[in-house]
Amino acid sequence: FATPEFSLEPELHFFPIPGCVAYRGYYQQVRARGAAALLRQERLDTYIGGVEAYSTLGWFDDPLLNTMLRWSDERFVAVIFHELAHQQYYLPGDTAFNESFATFVEREGLRQGHAARGETPPASDDRQRQQFIELVLASRRRLQQLYASDLPEHAMRAAKQAEFERLRRDYRALRQRQWGGQGRYDAWIESPLNNAKLLPFGLYDQWVPAFAALFEHEARSWTAFYAAVAELGRLPEADRRARLESLLQND
Repeated sequence: FATPEFSLEPELHFFPIPGCVAYRGYYQQVRARGAAALLRQERLDTYIGGVEAYSTLGWFDDPLLNTMLRWSDERFVAVIFHELAHQQYYLPGDTAFNESFATFVEREGLRQGHAARGETPPASDDRQRQQFIELVLASRRRLQQLYASDLPEHAMRAAKQAEFERLRRDYRALRQRQWGGQGRYDAWIESPLNNAKLLPFGLYDQWVPAFAALFEHEARSWTAFYAAVAELGRLPEADRRARLESLLQND
């Protein structure tokens, strides 16, 4: 992932089938680190994050690796749901739309799976994850306001770092106040922070509540929901975003 120093807009990469994508994947970590180093020379913020699977969008048979069998059933099924969602619908050129859609399908699929078997989902993990996501998204919103201001560059750079320190303080307070001191995200929060590191939260989580609201609007019918998602995808970008914003407000 890469962003400008004072922006949360991703650097885009074009590929023939998926179109413009907000990240670039490498099969070898050393190559990813080399590419990131070159981008940093252009004064871009960069972040390297591992991924568990890719979808070829139905063009090829996607492999299930033997290392995946070491995962918990919960994580294994979640990844399958997420990647199959991309085969169900994919909008070239809109990473946030695609990943938020797949994330919603993943989470709702898991929820329905637990319900069908009469199981109780791991509520504490879900609650902590959602609280952490909301914390990071709130920080992103404050940064967006900062970058839209007319502060001089040196002042904006200082304010950017102050925001990252605020995010760390807010996380530590949340951990102590509601998580009993459990540090599930300590390694992430204590390592260096920049715009690019916050980028996946905007891509994978930004529109999840909007898709949840759309699912409810379609009476929780997967068939109707997928048709409504495809209809959204046919809208011009500005109209699509306005519709998603409307769904967020009505959630």
